[in-house]
Amino acid sequence: MTPTSSLAEPLALPCGATLRNRIAKSALSEQLGTRAHGPDHRLVTLYDRWARSGAGLLITGNVMVDGRALGEPRNVAVEDDRHLPRLQEWATAAKTGGTHAWMQINHPGRQVPRNLSNTPVAPSAIPVTGMAGAFGTPRALEHEEILDLIGRYAATAGIAIRAGFTGVQIHAAHGYLISQFLSPLTNQRTDEWGGDPARRRRFLLEIVAAVRAEVGAGTPVSVKINSADFKRGGFTEDESLAVVAELARASVDLLEISGGTYEAPALMLGNPKASTVAREAYFLEFARKVREEVSMPIMLTGGFRTGSVMADAITGGDIDVVGLGRPMVLEPDLPSRILSGDAAASSTRPRRIGVAKLDAAAELTWHTTQLWRMGDAKEPDARQHPLVGIARYASAAGLDTLRRPLRRGQY
Repeated sequence: MTPTSSLAEPLALPCGATLRNRIAKSALSEQLGTRAHGPDHRLVTLYDRWARSGAGLLITGNVMVDGRALGEPRNVAVEDDRHLPRLQEWATAAKTGGTHAWMQINHPGRQVPRNLSNTPVAPSAIPVTGMAGAFGTPRALEHEEILDLIGRYAATAGIAIRAGFTGVQIHAAHGYLISQFLSPLTNQRTDEWGGDPARRRRFLLEIVAAVRAEVGAGTPVSVKINSADFKRGGFTEDESLAVVAELARASVDLLEISGGTYEAPALMLGNPKASTVAREAYFLEFARKVREEVSMPIMLTGGFRTGSVMADAITGGDIDVVGLGRPMVLEPDLPSRILSGDAAASSTRPRRIGVAKLDAAAELTWHTTQLWRMGDAKEPDARQHPLVGIARYASAAGLDTLRRPLRRGQY
């Protein structure tokens, strides 16, 4: 037995599938879609690399369920079978060596930059505050549009499984559309989709039911949810626990816990307080509360850096799966090194420039541009200055926006 042997134990999910160990690569937005929003060949290269990382589970970055609603210019959008051959290549690469590969499916809601849409859609016409006016004021969704979106989540999930992905994750965190429905700050509806906690969570529960019906009982279905959105009057831990209880009854196979939104991004974008960094697992206390309420498997993402801390969270029974995001950008083979005892901890460190208003952007863009390097079959460059990441990201985003083709039926 080694200090990290618990991380090597397989995990049987309620649906009958088994993860070969307890380390997962959590979702990171790769922004490696084509101009037509299909998977670029670089996604195949990137996930082939991660499939050999030693992780038991790889979760893709957010794949959008509607090509009219993109959170970033180079998101992949899956609405039908038009990109099926490349999706199959992506899934095949990600499953190399028996790794589970799940597609994360998402809709940005109001979190659509103005250069992609001036009028995004959301539960209510409540704009994103701050962010230098980067997002336009959304239009409130009509009832029939909400029903259509539920169907789109199910359709995207079905295509993912036909392409060869072994499961799907529904993104209900970080201020995207489902998260917007859950929060009383962003969902001020008074119809069957809002007005009280039960109606605010209806959208998520309807999506989970539709996805399960589409993919079948034996396919893993995961949900990623915020512990809270850290906004006064917003989605609270108590409401989150109530949602979790409903998800357990809905036969969700793995609950991933995270936190934050674009308006309160410190933990989401990797800029937490020093005390939070010191204890590594940012949301562990909330995970313990969830464990007291439900028995479904729990994955925790945010802050893990040390193998012994990861293992303690598993052996203590607090969680079942450790999620790693940014550590696997700089160290794509970190899981295998942790499992073998060759590494005690990740060497990942914050990438900041010392300007508070830019540090979150520097962190995000530095890691995203490293993903692009790996997609080009290059090694991550630990020496790259954060300002270089910002410049490369801004340049690519500007060019991609100019080249973006008009989509039919723009919102």
